[in-house]
Amino acid sequence: MTQQMTRTATPATCDSRTSVTRSLLGYGVIAGPVYITVSLAQALTRDGFDLARHPWSMLANGDLGWIQIANFLVVALATLAGAAGLRRALPSGRGATWVPRLVGGHGVGMIGAGIFRADPAMGFPVGTPDGPGAVSWHGTLHFTCAAAGFLCLIVACFVIGRRFAAEGRTGWAVYSPAAGVLFFGSFAVVATGAGAAWANLVFITGVVVALTWLSALSLHFYRRTAPVPA
Repeated sequence: MTQQMTRTATPATCDSRTSVTRSLLGYGVIAGPVYITVSLAQALTRDGFDLARHPWSMLANGDLGWIQIANFLVVALATLAGAAGLRRALPSGRGATWVPRLVGGHGVGMIGAGIFRADPAMGFPVGTPDGPGAVSWHGTLHFTCAAAGFLCLIVACFVIGRRFAAEGRTGWAVYSPAAGVLFFGSFAVVATGAGAAWANLVFITGVVVALTWLSALSLHFYRRTAPVPA
């Protein structure tokens, strides 16, 4: 009886592989909230920035642009770490290969979006003429990298949704593709909205939805990668 009670009271421990996997997934959990928090804090405090008119990417311009560039790069590295965690947490089965690759592709796209700045436009930074402005080579590369990363994340939503459906996890099977559809729709809207305020707000909503989904997915597998009893 005493021996049984002692064994029951022993705390769960992590072997080294489990510990590393959970740590990597933890970075995936915080990536989205960090990007959203840092971007929103700047959007509310940077002189001349209007949430209704200016995409968050434009925060990379101006004297304080380095903050958003660092935000892109740090969050991209956290996303890549989360992708590595997903690869370890999904050793086999549907989506085990492609979901981590697609999430990693999103991280790579963010690196490119951070290196190549969006063009100043619509009066931001202060002193920039109003209107869409000229499109530079780095602005074009920014859009291309961001679009490729967004596409990877959208496809990941559908691929993991099929896995969850096969496992009978109805909530996740619905939530994942729904997030992908909303994100794709928001990107299509901002790409064709010609700078309209409503289109920009829809896109910001889509970004928040997609990054929240990625954080929730990482947290889901973090919890499933349970410590082993000692």
